[in-house]
Amino acid sequence: MLQISYADYEALRTHGEEIYPHECCGVLLGKNEPETGNRVQQLVRAGNTRTDSAHNRYNIAPQELVKIQRQARGLGLDIVGFYHSHPDHPAQWSPTDFAEAHWLGCSYIITSVENGKAALTNSFLLTGTTEEDKKFEDEAIEIEIAEAQAKK
Repeated sequence: MLQISYADYEALRTHGEEIYPHECCGVLLGKNEPETGNRVQQLVRAGNTRTDSAHNRYNIAPQELVKIQRQARGLGLDIVGFYHSHPDHPAQWSPTDFAEAHWLGCSYIITSVENGKAALTNSFLLTGTTEEDKKFEDEAIEIEIAEAQAKK
C-alpha cells in the first residue's frame, strides 16, 4: 500500500494539470515501512527532459535525480517512488513505463489528465529481485486526510 497525504496527492494531480498537454513527472520521498508499504513524506517536482515526445513520454535527468537523492538523504528519507501523468490516456502503465522502471520496491503513480483536468490516479509497485523478473503490481493508495479535515 502507498500512503500519501491529501496535500501531496492533490499536488501531484495539480502538477499534471499544469503541465498538460505534456507529461509531468516527479519523485516521492519517504520511508518504506515493512508492515504498511511506502509512506510518502515529501513530493519533489522534476523537469521532463523529453523534448521529442513530451506529450507521451517523460525522463528525469540523471543529474536532477542524483540531486533529489542527496536531498532525500539529507532529510533522512529515501526515494520510495515516482509519479507522472498520462495526458488524455488511461492511468495505466504502458510498455514504455515498464521498460523504463528500474527502482525495485518503489511505487509508480500515474494520473490520467483528461482535457486538462486530473481524472483517475493509480499506483503500481515495482516488484521482483532483478530486471529479468520485475513486474508491476496494482497498489492501493491510502490518502491521509487528517490535514484536510483540520483545515475545515
